[in-house]
Amino acid sequence: MATTQQSQPRNIVIIGGGIIGSTTAYFLSHHENFDKERDNITLIEATEIAGGASGKAGGLLALWAYPRCIVPLSFRLHAELAEKHNGSERWGYRALHCGQIEANGQLNSQTTKPPSSVSLQKRSANATALLRAANVPEDLDWISPESIKAYESMGDPETTAQVHPYQFTTSMASLAEEKGVKIVYGMAKQIRQQDNAVVGVTYTPNSKDSSSDVSLELNADTVILTAGPWTRTIYPNAPIEALRAHSVVITPSRPVSAYALFTAIDLPSSSSKNSKRREIVTPEIYARPNNSVYACGEGDTLVPLPSSTTDVEVDLARCQDIVEQVGSVSRELREGEVVARQACYLPNVSGRGGGPLVGETGVKGLLMGAGHTCWGIQNAPGTGKVLSELVWEGRVRSAQVGSLDPRKFM
Repeated sequence: MATTQQSQPRNIVIIGGGIIGSTTAYFLSHHENFDKERDNITLIEATEIAGGASGKAGGLLALWAYPRCIVPLSFRLHAELAEKHNGSERWGYRALHCGQIEANGQLNSQTTKPPSSVSLQKRSANATALLRAANVPEDLDWISPESIKAYESMGDPETTAQVHPYQFTTSMASLAEEKGVKIVYGMAKQIRQQDNAVVGVTYTPNSKDSSSDVSLELNADTVILTAGPWTRTIYPNAPIEALRAHSVVITPSRPVSAYALFTAIDLPSSSSKNSKRREIVTPEIYARPNNSVYACGEGDTLVPLPSSTTDVEVDLARCQDIVEQVGSVSRELREGEVVARQACYLPNVSGRGGGPLVGETGVKGLLMGAGHTCWGIQNAPGTGKVLSELVWEGRVRSAQVGSLDPRKFM
């Protein structure tokens, strides 16, 4: 079916330069109805593109993610984008295996690399037999045989893939710029309305655009709110709350095979000196193609959401916990170099136990793409695609996303 041709100029403002805002800018600017000589698309970002969770997430893509209504579309679009723009080189796109492991970990001295330690990078026949007995795949040889209790496959290269989130997000923004999208750096303050319809956005520019503290305005007939955990600060009616998450990036002592692992590691309790007390920790471990491994721990709500991504507080003790947890089951990670300790905030839909909210709101011209939880990278292309269809065609053709309608929750 042919798309509706536009006749009147459009002024579109996207608030938030994370993964959702950047992919939305990409699909808006690559839609056949966009005319850069007639229409204006502006992406406004408070600090930097991918400055929050979009630059510090794991980057796992999976057909078995949620919500089911948008996952297949988004997973397919990831593959198409990688094919079209050389994503394997540009943002580390690749298919991989994913599994769940149960293991007994060892902390303290056993997770500390001796000063003169040199890995032989080989496993004995007995060690290999232990891995095979636990159904561990042959090429998953960087999990300590003595720690493993069980392995269960969750996905294979047909159903699971990955990207480097920072590289993917910044690439989407750059590709949108090439098509005519303007990126403005400043703090969005207010979505201006008249007769229950958007007419513009007020923002305070930052030093990248201006040294002035005065507010500026962008005229708009369409505003797309993609501010992640900061959505509520701009639109208080949005039921979006924030969850802090810590992660680390490790250069392993040798290259490791392409696996994403969800773990359940039985460790001595860190809250007691009694070595008989145990606790189960659940770090996620993602091998990346650039000889690095990303690992993240559980979330927390101990520190309120700051005003911007530049003010996110990193708890180094929580990062160290992750380092010790993953090192307790892998010599390659235990002997590796920690190259990043970081934190970010994930956006959740309050009172729903999931997300996201994608679509129109009760205000004419105001659309939303927010609350993607831990699957923001996975579901970003699908979100950008359906939002672009709403803007340019007035309806969504690519997926059935009625269950994500923001008007059901505000």
